[in-house]
Amino acid sequence: MKIGLIGLGKMGYALALNMRDKGVDVVVTNRSYEKVEEIASEGVKGVRTVEDLAEALSGERRVIWLMVPAGDVVDQTIEKLLPHLDKGDIIIDGGNSNYKDTLKRHAYLKEKGIDFLDVGTSGGTYGARNGACLMAGGEAEPVAYVESVLESISIENGYGYFGAPGSGHYVKMIHNGIEYGMMQAIGEGFDILKASEFDLDFEKVSRVWSNGSIIEGLLMRLMHEAFKESADLSDIVGKVDASGEADWTLQEAIRLKVSAPVISQSLFVRYKSKDEERFSEKAVAALRNQFGGHKVYKA
Repeated sequence: MKIGLIGLGKMGYALALNMRDKGVDVVVTNRSYEKVEEIASEGVKGVRTVEDLAEALSGERRVIWLMVPAGDVVDQTIEKLLPHLDKGDIIIDGGNSNYKDTLKRHAYLKEKGIDFLDVGTSGGTYGARNGACLMAGGEAEPVAYVESVLESISIENGYGYFGAPGSGHYVKMIHNGIEYGMMQAIGEGFDILKASEFDLDFEKVSRVWSNGSIIEGLLMRLMHEAFKESADLSDIVGKVDASGEADWTLQEAIRLKVSAPVISQSLFVRYKSKDEERFSEKAVAALRNQFGGHKVYKA
């Protein structure tokens, strides 16, 4: 199958290489052409514009995967694509879009005969490159059309189709809210260790916790990697950005009258981190950089 991919940020670039390795005929474009030239040197076909991308996919049912920032950029990209698409073509939004926006886009594109799928993407840059966690939503027929690709670029048992349009982004939204709480707990644990009377090696603690403990897992392994790079995180300012997904999760909790104190508190701590530096925020900032390449503020 041939797929067009728009957006060569950290995740999009890694996904394109993953597709290439799995035998997908992938064609890419990006706002900055330097990234296209860079990935072309790794054997991925690149084109200059969205229009060129649509043309490169002509002759069969087009499948175009968007890995662009959530919000207006998604809508702008869709509008650029529409004049060059045919009925039955498929657009996949693999970014962190709000599911309510996804529902609006699905209805808008359905009127024009274009299928729109939402695929929440997790696993960080490593997962995008080597086996992602994918959460798909959309009408059954277009999902079935692309499902072999979704399964091929996912880690084993890491792909799921959740049904109605918007469900993929909804599941990913709640996933990100949970992620906030888990990362905050890890950060607070190391904050307590640092405040104790013991002279502890955090790299060693995180290594031990990453092997056989009840709290082992990807986040703890990435915490270990962060401490290997900086034993006390002294080069990181404890400011942690909140990218929006936990806000949406809490809005859903309020709408559904579901108690979510851990997720809410983890979000509020991120707000607080802009004003007051704490070791727990350093730990969470380092974790976000490890799994997703997110920006850290250096001391």
